[in-house]
Formats: sequence, C-alpha cells, structure tokens
Amino acid sequence: MAKKIHTPVQVIENNMRSGYEKATLPLPKMILLGILSGIFIALAGSASNVAVHNITDVGLARTLAGVIFPVGLIMIVFMGGELFTSNCLIIMNVYGKRLSFRAFFKNLFVIYFSNLLGALFADFLIYFSGQLNYSAGGVGAYTIKVALSKVELSPENGIASGILCNILVCVAILMVGVARETVGKIFASFFPIWAFVIGGFEHSIANMFYIPTGILAAKNPVYAAKAQELYGITTEQLESLTIVNSLQNFIPVTIGNFIGGAFVIGGLCFVIFKTHYGENTLEAIKEQTDSE
Repeated sequence: MAKKIHTPVQVIENNMRSGYEKATLPLPKMILLGILSGIFIALAGSASNVAVHNITDVGLARTLAGVIFPVGLIMIVFMGGELFTSNCLIIMNVYGKRLSFRAFFKNLFVIYFSNLLGALFADFLIYFSGQLNYSAGGVGAYTIKVALSKVELSPENGIASGILCNILVCVAILMVGVARETVGKIFASFFPIWAFVIGGFEHSIANMFYIPTGILAAKNPVYAAKAQELYGITTEQLESLTIVNSLQNFIPVTIGNFIGGAFVIGGLCFVIFKTHYGENTLEAIKEQTDSE
C-alpha cells in the first residue's frame, strides 16, 4: 500500500526541524556537505551545457537544459548536501524564535562559500577534462556566451530573476517533503527546477559553474576564436569576463535568491502555518511528527 503524503503543516514542521539541525551542524560537516552540493550543481550545469550548445532555438534549448539540470538538486536531496538557496528556508526557525539570526547567517555564509569551493573544484576538472573541446570547441564557445550573458545582466534583472529562481527552488524542497517515497521525491525535485531553467532565472550557486568556467574558457584562444566566429563576441567582451566583473552578477543574484527563499517562501509559509505550531518547542514538533 502506498504511503500517504505529508500535509503542508507537517511539511513546514519537518522543514523547520531539519533547518534547526542544519544550522547546528558541526562546522567541518557543514563545510563538506556544502562542497558536495557545489560539485553536484556544477556537474548538472556542465551536462546541460553540452546537451544544448548546438541548439539555436532558445525555448527548445532551455526546455532540454531544464530536463537535465534538476539532477543537481536530486543528488543533493538524496545525498544530504547543503545548498545556500534552499537553506534560506532555515529563517522560519528565526521567525519562530527557535534560532538566532546569528546562527542563521552563519550557516548561510559557510554554505555559500562551501558551495563555491565545491563548484570551483568541479569547474577546473571540467575545464581540464576536455569537455569544452566538443564540437571543435563549440562547447567552450557556448560556455563563454552563457557566462557573458550573466555578467552583463543588470542589477535589477539579477535581483528579480534571483527572487523568481529561489521561489521555485524552495518550493521544490518543500514539495520533496510532501512525498514519502523515492519516486515522489524525484518528481517533486524535477518540475520546479525544470520551470526555473526554462524561465531563464538566475541561481547564484549554478552561476558558480557558468561564470568561472566561462572565464577559464575566455582565456583559451581556441574557445575565444570559436566564440567570436559563432556568436560575434568581441575582444572587449572576452576581456570583460573577469572575477571582479562577475560580482555584477553574484551580488544582485545572491540578494534576489535570499529574498525569494527567506522572505517570499519562508515568510509566507511561516505566516500561513504558524497557527498550527505556535509556540511549540522543537521537541514537541519532533514528537508530533514521529507519531504520525
């Protein structure tokens, strides 16, 4: 007999309990789980890049990329990794006065830079693996194009796109909590992420693959020449792909991701369901959840 799904109230309670545990992890474990997630997201991004690099129709390319990219979150869900964007939901414990702002922001800070370490590790491996050589350097050229489009994004676009992205990511995480079985969790992870990729929304951790790998590719004369040939990218544009200029994307997108996760989804879910758990302690929540 199939297990019943969790109710929304149970999902929020479980997520808060899980969030408290995330925020109180030992620092070494927190860092390692963050690194693991950065690697997973980078691998998902690289696979989607290879799949779509020769597709000129934007809608079709994003649809196919959206089919592949969710594997990153699926791996995180089943391997227990820690991801900055989904960890924004931990703020519900702050709203409920079960966790301090200091503990919340400490977790986000550690996980954000651990995700970066993991992504950069994967980025260098991907670059030196020869993957960007596919299609006579076409994947490298496409990687440059994608990175350039992100660096040239305006701050207001970055914030708005980041908000929309993390609404979908956090909804995916909460939907995973609804399902009790493996297949249900996979589908719950898949569809919201598919939607965010099709929408072209900005994810700060995914950009830790797209932008640094694009910077590396822009320094390669073969990929740079191919980018000029295929996309008309100028020398000035290639030179604009720098670590400093990448902050034009990372800062607004990270702010947008935080707003979307901590205030839009985290805030709304807490307000909607707070009457169901009120001033209950974490222990009471655990007892209630375990008994159901």
